[in-house]
Amino acid sequence: MTITRRAALGGLGLAAGAAAMPPALAEGLRLFEGIEDFWTASEAYIFGYPLVTMEMTRRVVTNVPAVQGTRGPMGHIIKLREYPNSSFRDVTAPNADTLYTTAFFDVGREPWIVSLPEMNGRYALFPFLDGWTTVFQVPGKRTTGTGPQTYAITGPGWTGTLPAGVTEYKSRTNLIWMLGRIYCTGTPEDYRAVHALQDQVKLQPLSTWGQAYTPPPGTVDPSIDMRTAVREQVNRMTAVEYFTLLAQLMKQNPPAPADAPALARFARIGLVPGQDFDASKLRADFASRIPAVSFDRIMVQFRVNPAVKDINGWGFTTRTGIYGTDYLMRALVTAIGLGANRPQDAVYPTSLKDADGNEYNGANRYVMRFPPGQLPPVTGFWSLTMYDADYFFVANPINRYSISARQPLSRNPDGSVDLLIQHASPGAARESNWLPAPAGKFILMLRLYWPNEADPSILDGSWVIPAASKVG
Repeated sequence: MTITRRAALGGLGLAAGAAAMPPALAEGLRLFEGIEDFWTASEAYIFGYPLVTMEMTRRVVTNVPAVQGTRGPMGHIIKLREYPNSSFRDVTAPNADTLYTTAFFDVGREPWIVSLPEMNGRYALFPFLDGWTTVFQVPGKRTTGTGPQTYAITGPGWTGTLPAGVTEYKSRTNLIWMLGRIYCTGTPEDYRAVHALQDQVKLQPLSTWGQAYTPPPGTVDPSIDMRTAVREQVNRMTAVEYFTLLAQLMKQNPPAPADAPALARFARIGLVPGQDFDASKLRADFASRIPAVSFDRIMVQFRVNPAVKDINGWGFTTRTGIYGTDYLMRALVTAIGLGANRPQDAVYPTSLKDADGNEYNGANRYVMRFPPGQLPPVTGFWSLTMYDADYFFVANPINRYSISARQPLSRNPDGSVDLLIQHASPGAARESNWLPAPAGKFILMLRLYWPNEADPSILDGSWVIPAASKVG
């Protein structure tokens, strides 16, 4: 996919002038109009955003000596024992519906074997993401059932023989992120049941197969920033820092064959797969503006990308998990929902504005009404999650970050269901339907897990998502 200046202007719908553009993008266009290298560098930035973000996420998550809460060393299984809370900052747009069972590992030297236990019919999925955020395999209830399963994750150059009963999943990168999710209602009893399942998930290198295996402790790098959100760390890199890291990462995590035309263009700014970044080819007079302009181009996709549907103010796409050469969509999903599933497993409608087109604000009250019989048509589950303006959970007095059929939702006399979205409690009698909001701006996200295969209305966009309407 070529993203020239002309294509960028037309695709972003900005021919009417710079006034409608994000400020950083408008300034970039004014200063560098006609400089093709600038747009090539911006295209390269967008292209590499997922791989750089995955690496920075890996660094933060694995920079501990042993598993501690949401973090654990390379090759260790991280078992979230309860839902993340409002202090969680490792990944944007976390969920509060499933307990994660995750691990980062590297298959550059040898394959790693993952064993999943008997799930007894419980909804679960274990997507494997490569370094470019592609979900290359996703065992789970929808695809492979809930019985015991064993897989070997092999790297791009590996050839060999696997033990009997082990299925090969080949990755095109060395960096792997297993991002398992097991549905949990959040009650003490269900927590215990899911914990027992998590404890039976096993991860080990092929060379230890058939032996008792304990992963070695991790090594802590004190230079890694463990406090700043990953997205902020990525976005504040200079262009030279960013492309230098990207070039190093591509040595072990090669791009796809389909990326060859884009990579041929990137050579003119010093970015060549398998080689160090040549900063002398990046024009110093515009390098400082590449990150901000490129990130604006990523985020504006919410408004202009034709693959993003808009139903009653809910923007969503069914092009997650597998992206091909749609680098802008891949970067957008990385920025707002790193680790997103394939659409057959989950769709994530997101709303930034109410039914009147105004930004959400906790100073107001809102209602999302589902007509009788029109709750989301899913086989797995659905939920509505509250985020602040940066896609993180919102602290609230009842520690509720999402609302779903888990709650004993009350119905109106006609059978419709109202979700009450507001800062203050609506009162004890209506609190079961309350999704707490912050005092200021916020964002809403629906999670629609395993859209009903007998009713394709979610995937084809014909199911009408109710608007969140401001009430007096």
